[in-house]
Amino acid sequence: MAMNRSEVQSAVMIILILLLFGCKKAEDYPVEPVIVFEEFLKILDPYTGVYERGVLKISFTDGDGDIGLTQSDTSENFIITYLEIQNGDTVEVELEWYDKINDTLLPINHNARIPILTPEGNNKSIKGEIADTLFIYNFTSPFDTLLFRAYILDRAQNRSNEIITPLIVRK
Repeated sequence: MAMNRSEVQSAVMIILILLLFGCKKAEDYPVEPVIVFEEFLKILDPYTGVYERGVLKISFTDGDGDIGLTQSDTSENFIITYLEIQNGDTVEVELEWYDKINDTLLPINHNARIPILTPEGNNKSIKGEIADTLFIYNFTSPFDTLLFRAYILDRAQNRSNEIITPLIVRK
């Protein structure tokens, strides 16, 4: 039984629609993670009236989806460095907090652990956003302008590009 021209056009149109919408193309990202700075939001402490913390938000892509660490892995994979502008120079600074119980200053580590994010299925490409709350108040410093430098490592130890936040003024 032969199809008429109208039936052939309808069949071709249905096949095209199925091909266009039925098959989701896999994203093609490099196997090294790529990160992009999205924003930094300062958080005002209502009790002290000081911006003591802030939220760093980045977006990321990874072609093989091997971002994240297991519970048993003790390393860090979101590496974050605190920098201050001191007399016009950008200076890496280690923040400290006061431990009242032991009456001592302890270093603040801004690095973080990203949990396993690998998607299920054959296509392991991944993209998303990560937000991390960071301390920004350096009570031992007279300087109030800072920034952060950050990168991530995947499980294969591929290092992403490095992002640097815009200047952040704590006032």
